[in-house]
Amino acid sequence: MDLERAINIFKSEDTYKVKLEGEPVWIEEIDRENGMATVQVGSRPTNTITVSVQRLEEE
Repeated sequence: MDLERAINIFKSEDTYKVKLEGEPVWIEEIDRENGMATVQVGSRPTNTITVSVQRLEEE
């Protein structure tokens, strides 16, 4: 996914299906300068990781 699309999904009031390596994730934060996203993996709010937005896929 490119950075602008990730930002649009993050800011949207709509819900989009986003995956990281086949696992559903929720975008929690975007770091524009570094092209990184902090995402929640699955349904546990404490299970977050920071990855390159290029690793994210929109379903």
